[in-house]
Amino acid sequence: MLIRDAELDFGQRRADVRIEDGLITAIAPRLQRARGEEETTAQGRALLPSLCDHHIHLLGTAAALASVDCSTAACGDADGLARALRAADTAREGAGWLRGVGYHDALFAGGGTALDRHWLDRVLPERPVRIQHRSGRLWILNSAALREIGVDPVAARPPLERDDQGAATGLLYDSDTWLRARLSVTRPCLRALSRQLWAMGVTAVTDCTHSNDAQDYGHFVEVQQQGELLQDLLVMGGTDLNRRLELGDRRIRVGARKFHLHDHALPEFGVFKAQIRAAHTVGRNVAIHCVSRVDLTFALAALSETGVRAGDRIEHASVAPPEAVEQMAKLGLIVVTQPALIAERGDDYLREVEPDDQAHLYRLASLQRAGIPLALSSDAPYAGIDPWRAMQAAVDRRTASGVVIGPQDAMTPEAAFDATAGDVGAPGRRRALGIGARADMLLLDTDWAGARSDLSRVRPVAVWHEGRTTIT
Repeated sequence: MLIRDAELDFGQRRADVRIEDGLITAIAPRLQRARGEEETTAQGRALLPSLCDHHIHLLGTAAALASVDCSTAACGDADGLARALRAADTAREGAGWLRGVGYHDALFAGGGTALDRHWLDRVLPERPVRIQHRSGRLWILNSAALREIGVDPVAARPPLERDDQGAATGLLYDSDTWLRARLSVTRPCLRALSRQLWAMGVTAVTDCTHSNDAQDYGHFVEVQQQGELLQDLLVMGGTDLNRRLELGDRRIRVGARKFHLHDHALPEFGVFKAQIRAAHTVGRNVAIHCVSRVDLTFALAALSETGVRAGDRIEHASVAPPEAVEQMAKLGLIVVTQPALIAERGDDYLREVEPDDQAHLYRLASLQRAGIPLALSSDAPYAGIDPWRAMQAAVDRRTASGVVIGPQDAMTPEAAFDATAGDVGAPGRRRALGIGARADMLLLDTDWAGARSDLSRVRPVAVWHEGRTTIT
């Protein structure tokens, strides 16, 4: 295939590009078309490496697409949430669960009440309802939902939260595995999500769900082989994935051992260090979820003692004070973070995060200045999946109300793009289109000068994976 008159290297040059057998084999100002060769013209539009979402939860995101949006932005307040749930109940035929996502306590601010089993029972007493907090750590269930999973609402047992009389409040913290075992639900289809990502230029993803096991890996292999999942995939998860280490290929591989830290319930320090060493021993990197100063301090203390394997990652680094940045650089860690959360939740952070920590939220450019490899990602379903909006958030760091958080950490559009287009197996490493490179590319609807003025508006007009394209 021959692509004519493409703009390359962020507008530094224009050239023809030839693709053969999934690779870029020639780049020159003017290439001679071979007999029978397919030809398309870029007309001076930007041709760039395709994108990677370096931190996403595929099944959770696919499920969220079919769920009620319970966010503050969608509902406004508790009355809006009630209307949204009742409307979804009316629209859904027959019995069955109603699932909501994106809830935040701000919906009930100043109302003298809170979202719990009793509130949900007043809104929807008959249909089983479960609503997920936007953190992903909390589910709220109504009485019908509790009965559906075999729990007596007035005589609940852990892990369900109980009131002073032993009755269930409906709140279930950090117990996804427990809940999943009691739900007769199938894994959601990834087809629609995969094609949404593809249309945005994403040809590779890393699934960072810490509970992924060998069965989940087998499911991902199956849906990829069936064409349901178009993207290359790196699968993080627990120790059970060690059994799949030898099965990987260029389309799907086992990734890091994922650790999900919570500062209110940190693991025993010696056990945590032993788990890190065990992952390193079998040839796996570690990826550690750190969304608070406490989490990050704990993780860095452990890694300082265990040693770091090339490719070890800190996920989120949501609050990274200067001493932590210095230590991450010294250890040689990668940071994978989510600038879109500044745009989507920044105003909440300004109300809820300690003032001393606000300047250290979701740091970007300062990490790169310290020599830390940086990759951008979505963390969907806990933020939006659009990588172009995330890139723009990295550039302007502006909340929904217009407040700029940490202007010293703003990235250039070029740096934001490079941090989103890194190799799935080596986040933070810049990819470029050159002879011999795999033809994983995207063609924009404009030249780079037009794109960089507002990355959030960008949409590819063509996406290639190993030289195969779908026109979006």
